[in-house]
Amino acid sequence: MRGMESLREVLQHAASNGRAVGHFNVSDSTQFNAIYAAAKELDAPVIIGVSEGERDFIGVHQIAALVRAVREKEDYPIFLNADHHHSIDGCKAAIDAGFDAVIIDGAKLSEEENTAQTKQVVAYARACGRDVIVEAELGYIGTSSTLLDAVPEGAGLDMTTPELAERFVKATGIDLLAPSVGNIHGMLKHVPEPRLDIPRIEAIAQICGVPLVLHGGSGNSEEDFIAAIKVGMRIVHINTEIRVAYRSGIEQALGDDPEEVAPYKYLGHGRDAVKDIVYKKIKLFGNL
Repeated sequence: MRGMESLREVLQHAASNGRAVGHFNVSDSTQFNAIYAAAKELDAPVIIGVSEGERDFIGVHQIAALVRAVREKEDYPIFLNADHHHSIDGCKAAIDAGFDAVIIDGAKLSEEENTAQTKQVVAYARACGRDVIVEAELGYIGTSSTLLDAVPEGAGLDMTTPELAERFVKATGIDLLAPSVGNIHGMLKHVPEPRLDIPRIEAIAQICGVPLVLHGGSGNSEEDFIAAIKVGMRIVHINTEIRVAYRSGIEQALGDDPEEVAPYKYLGHGRDAVKDIVYKKIKLFGNL
């Protein structure tokens, strides 16, 4: 691994080499340790994400301190993103706490409202004295990283057009764009995930001028990941698969030993299950 790079530089290198950076959400330090261990084994950069709910559970300053401590001690390119923050104040709080990136999620708003809200977050990030990456969303893909019986109502019906993407990026000044391209949050229980619209991804990437981010990556096929990364996806989000693996690992440990009360013993099985998922995803996204 080269000396410490900024997130912006990491994304530039990913684009130059036709790769994507893995983004993995956490709710606690056990999941964080699993993700970092997988990334370090592969000598690959990684992004830790916390949604508003996850952030409130683990603590906004606590997760920022955890990422910063590892990055500074190990000189390692691990970054922290405020995932799916729906308010301007929430984004500001994350920026103030030292997050490297924020996502202002106005996907359910009108284009005018989404643009206005996003511009305020961009302005705040630019004035904070650090290089904070700002991402915004276009097109509704659902909101819950959970197991689903069906595609969320309204998700994927209004996919992002290249024209809208170009107009929105120019109007807001964002650094990253998360479009709706056939992806959905969560994982479907009984049917395959919708296929990604690769030609749409390519057209958006060519016209909008900023790296693209794929949300709702849990459950998508390797074939779609590879094709999407080839044409412009530079960050891929995985959350539901991590949650399922973590719970399954813990359940197995407690099933094997119902009397165990030492958290580090049964949580360790969840950690190992998360690490296995993350290792495979980073390897795939980075073509390692």
